[in-house]
Amino acid sequence: MKKHIRVAVSILMLTVFLSVEFAIASEWEMAPDFSLPDINNNIVTLSSYKDKKPVLLFFWTTWCPYCRRELRALNYRSPELIKDGLEILSINVGESPNKVKSFIKSYYLAYRVILDEDTNVAYSYRLIGVPTYVLIDKRGHVVFKGNSFPEETYKDLVSE
Repeated sequence: MKKHIRVAVSILMLTVFLSVEFAIASEWEMAPDFSLPDINNNIVTLSSYKDKKPVLLFFWTTWCPYCRRELRALNYRSPELIKDGLEILSINVGESPNKVKSFIKSYYLAYRVILDEDTNVAYSYRLIGVPTYVLIDKRGHVVFKGNSFPEETYKDLVSE
C-alpha cells in the first residue's frame, strides 16, 4: 500500500512540475522588450530588431569566470554570427558603467555591450545565473535560453 501511495504522490508531483514548466514556457513565447544604454550611453531597444533579424542576448558579469570564458568564445564566433545576420547584444548585469568599461579595456569585444545596472531586464528574463544566452527569432519569440551557446538552435534559426 505504501508503494502505491509513493507512486501516486510521485505522479502528482511530476504533473504539477510539468504544469508549472508549461506555464513558464508559455510566458516565454514573446521576449520581454527593453531599452538600455550601451557602454557609450546610446539607447538600445530590443523591439527595434523585430521583423528585421534574430537577436542573441548574452547576460554576464565581470566577476564570473565562466562569463569570461564565454565572452572570449562569443568574441571568436562573432564574425560568423554577424555575417549570418544575427545581432549580438551582450548585457552586463548589475554592475556600474565604470566597472564594465574598465573590464572591457582588457577584452576587445566585437559586439555591443549593454548595461542592465538595476537588473530589471535580467529579472524580466527570469535569469537564475550567469552566463545566460537567450536567442530570439525575428518575430520576437524566445527560442532558446541556457548557459551554453545555442549551436544547433542558432544554426536552425539562421537557415530559415
